[in-house]
Amino acid sequence: MLKSFKSKPGTGYKWYVVYTQPRAEKKAGEYLAEKNIRFYLPLVTTIRQWSDRKKKVELPLFPSYLFVYVSQREYYEVLNITGISRYLFFEGKAATISQKEIDKIKMLLNSDIDMEVSHNEILPGELIEITHGPLRGIRGEMVQYKGERKVAIRIKQIDFSLLIQVGVGHLKIMGR
Repeated sequence: MLKSFKSKPGTGYKWYVVYTQPRAEKKAGEYLAEKNIRFYLPLVTTIRQWSDRKKKVELPLFPSYLFVYVSQREYYEVLNITGISRYLFFEGKAATISQKEIDKIKMLLNSDIDMEVSHNEILPGELIEITHGPLRGIRGEMVQYKGERKVAIRIKQIDFSLLIQVGVGHLKIMGR
């Protein structure tokens, strides 16, 4: 979910990471939209099983996180939005994320690949770059996860990694 509003790149606006109250991401997004504050809430569709039925539901890719695109003037206004708890801090400063990282998340969500989110510490491995397909040019780290080879795309600012399965023939090891 991305809402475009009047904020323009290059005018002191940055993408910040905010922490929401549990399961309040969508509602906080609605309130941000009412205030004309641009935000991005990456959602994934999954099937949930109840005792009597199955249903497709959209869930946040990163539970309890939202990305807001604000200037210094709007920075504190965001904290007054119902459902938003605080800004996430990284190395003593409010965590920002680049437009490139936002675009990378969008591209991953728009591609038809098997992906999961990991909040686990992933041990460093060989750095790789995807060489074929819609994710061409994305760099990551090769990891072994649950017996399968996957590529970890780290988002340091929010301490998450996206794990995707990519054929070894579509990868090249960086520096070779």
